Amino acid sequence: MKNGNLSFWLDSTRSLSRPRPRAEGTIYADVVIIGGGYTGLWTAYWLKKNDPSIKVVVLEKEFVGYGASGRNGGWISGKTVGIRRNLLSNSVSAGQVVDMERACHRAVFEIDDLMRSEGKDIDAVRGGWMQIARNESELSRLRQHLENDRKWGLTEDEVRMLAGSEAYDRVHVPEVLGALFSPFAVKCNPAKLVYALGEICDDLGVKIYENSPVEEFSDGDCRTTRGHVHGTVVVLATEAYTAAFPGRRRDLLPMISSMVVTEPIAEEHWDAIGWSGYECLSGAQHMYFYAQRTADNRIAIGGRGVPYFWRSNLDKSGELDPGTTSQLNRILSGLFPNVPLEIAHSWRGVLGVPRDWSPFIDHIKRNRLIRVGGYAGQGVTAAYVAGRSVADIITEKDSSLAQSAWVREHPRKWEAEPLRWIGSRSVQMMYKAADTIEYRRGGEETSVLGRLATKISGR
Repeated sequence: MKNGNLSFWLDSTRSLSRPRPRAEGTIYADVVIIGGGYTGLWTAYWLKKNDPSIKVVVLEKEFVGYGASGRNGGWISGKTVGIRRNLLSNSVSAGQVVDMERACHRAVFEIDDLMRSEGKDIDAVRGGWMQIARNESELSRLRQHLENDRKWGLTEDEVRMLAGSEAYDRVHVPEVLGALFSPFAVKCNPAKLVYALGEICDDLGVKIYENSPVEEFSDGDCRTTRGHVHGTVVVLATEAYTAAFPGRRRDLLPMISSMVVTEPIAEEHWDAIGWSGYECLSGAQHMYFYAQRTADNRIAIGGRGVPYFWRSNLDKSGELDPGTTSQLNRILSGLFPNVPLEIAHSWRGVLGVPRDWSPFIDHIKRNRLIRVGGYAGQGVTAAYVAGRSVADIITEKDSSLAQSAWVREHPRKWEAEPLRWIGSRSVQMMYKAADTIEYRRGGEETSVLGRLATKISGR
């Protein structure tokens, strides 16, 4: 089994990545974007689409897709981004919040259509997403979730409940009691997506510099290890990696998400698994999982493991600890107990979580800076919407995205250590215990520990 090497996606597709130069000397641009992941690249893409004459530079510390964009679960999903109530304000209505949710719904298929029109193969399949319940408390939470969706105005066409038999017909998970289903999801290979996006930006005239770490930035000036890049505005699109900048450790919590992928599964076993629709599959337990069936007939599955490193530190290779690998293997075996499965690769990455768990586009005009991110795990689609929003703001395009519910001040900082570390580890332990209690006890009620963990986390 391979461990680390950033991710299975990156490790198996590295030959597809274009080599790009390092930023050296003095460079001038209209817009300088820090971060060569989905957010930075989608911002660059939409800037050039809005105004082909604009000079855009992207500065990436490693290579395009090195971070979360190349390590995630491969869900182009329209699931809710952030916590709706946290986006409400005196100037933002419930309708505006839901408008952004529906913008994400549309974005799911816009991304797929764009890649197809550009001739880019990202292993995309439109299968929707399905979140399953395997005990009464999980099913009760899904029903509550759907009830809340209805209160916010989401329709049956956008999200609906499936009976246990309907869910089982799609993916043959034993003892499934029911599921939420939405058509707004496309499974993909996330590394192929970010590589394709980088190529499209290259072809539009965006200057992407790799191996170009930004050491300091202020008032439009970005100092790299080998020079300076000057812009009229700087876009900070580093998500969880924002913590690496001096004084910014508490801006976003670099939450760890872990994954494993199986060896290719023989064709004769897929009758026992089902999954012919390639749905993006997840679970309603507190120690959640998310999964997809890959183009080469593997199962890639992710979930909670070690949640956070002390003082917002970041790993480099993506190497996963044995305990988390075993935990994900157990989840996988529980989903498909009669299918022989062998783990081929394990890894982890970090995602950016703001203190209120909700996205932000913070335009600080006096500092010529836009800070964007905070997708809390839904970044594959949210980055497209956020990047387009940032581009509309910079080019002064009169659009609903430029004045959306996501355009707001950066949320307050996370607590200082040791509170961040203690809190994240405590929440993890409580969620794990809550799942055990609910499984053994039965019944519809969510464990007190599960409710307490959700409250402490700020969700």
